[in-house]
Amino acid sequence: MAIANFPAALQPVIQQGFLSRAFQDALQSRLGFRSIADQMEFPARIGQTITDTRAGLLPPATTPLNPTANTSFDNGMTPAEWSVEQYTLTINQYGNTMDLNQVTEGVGIANQFLANASRLGINARQTLDRLARNALFGGAQNGVGGYLGGNTRVTATLGAAGSTVAVDDIRGFQTILSDEGQAVSVGASAGMTVTVGAGSYTLVGTTADATNTSTAPDGVSGTLTFSASVKVADGTAGNAVIAATAPLVLRPNARATTAALAAGDLLSVQSILGALATLRDNNVPTPDGGVYHCYLDNAQLLGLFRDEDFKLLYPGQYGSDTYQNGQIFDLLGVRFIPTTEAPQQASLGAGNIHRAIICGQGALVEGDYANIGTHYAPLLDGGELTDVDGVCMITRPALDRLAQIIAQSWSWIGGFALPTDLTADTSVIPTATNSYLKRGVVIESLGAGA
Repeated sequence: MAIANFPAALQPVIQQGFLSRAFQDALQSRLGFRSIADQMEFPARIGQTITDTRAGLLPPATTPLNPTANTSFDNGMTPAEWSVEQYTLTINQYGNTMDLNQVTEGVGIANQFLANASRLGINARQTLDRLARNALFGGAQNGVGGYLGGNTRVTATLGAAGSTVAVDDIRGFQTILSDEGQAVSVGASAGMTVTVGAGSYTLVGTTADATNTSTAPDGVSGTLTFSASVKVADGTAGNAVIAATAPLVLRPNARATTAALAAGDLLSVQSILGALATLRDNNVPTPDGGVYHCYLDNAQLLGLFRDEDFKLLYPGQYGSDTYQNGQIFDLLGVRFIPTTEAPQQASLGAGNIHRAIICGQGALVEGDYANIGTHYAPLLDGGELTDVDGVCMITRPALDRLAQIIAQSWSWIGGFALPTDLTADTSVIPTATNSYLKRGVVIESLGAGA
């Protein structure tokens, strides 16, 4: 009954405006990207970076040995060597903290200590998931770019044939793998073959813009410099610019660039099958469960549900878990995992851009500093430390003069790296692509409205 309905004489004795004695939970982000990472411990006392080396395989020896050359100590054979490639894992420290005055908390409306601990835990999980996402799409430190790298478009039409072209995003064009398998700057040892429009050119340098105008998520706008002049027809605004070693980016209806996406270009079964074909051609292993993982936002998932091929797979199956839940489900060898952390991009004309990524095992490596728990333990002096999945939750005792203010914090020392697979070339796997990064495929599309 509303307070206004009570007799006027009783209304003054009914106290109003009291706060609820419990905090209500705020909305949270739906996470998932960190789950694709292979976790490894980063050993102590080796600095801030570690370089891992992958050994390639030898091409099959299908040529018969020449009997007439079967002499001397080598029997007519030439010693072979396998190739190597390296990736660098760099660690950094991340964390957040909150102070709590135990006196004011004691007269507060609810338990702030538990609320702070919960919020810090959520903050840590979301931070690590976003770091994993950023590494997957944009690349890690000292790497060759992420799964969006090496795939951009011209932003300004050349006035005349010239060697410098302005592009929306230079990520994926800045480094190249040397003959020793190390990531070096483009032009330091050799150039990179890049397709601009319909022409093929050799890239020898990149320069980031002083003012970043890239429309890609966390993109870096800039210019690409080639060893020869680019034709005006190729260096026209909107033309695709794709590195020969770029990961595959698929778009509905074979759109050449992100800006070319048009109304109706939604996520489809055919796009997913195209991504699967590439992963299987590269013989990419599946994560636990025997299926590839696809991380996508809900607008893309809605587009998939509207795809005619998808509907044909589920005629009359509205009682199935896929239709009833519409959350995590397996289809065509892919596990679809909706997340609210998928990178978002504003409209380039036809609508907002959405990106799903289909990953295999080893697409991402997470390095956790091995000594983080033992480092903090001697310093607590009556405090409390909890190690949760590589993240330390620390409660520091009150150090102020009145011994009232305690500190609650989380800390993680680690990093993410994207291992390359250049050594798995056509001499070893005939169906392999030329991409440095072979263990994931990005699918760009528009999102379906509700």
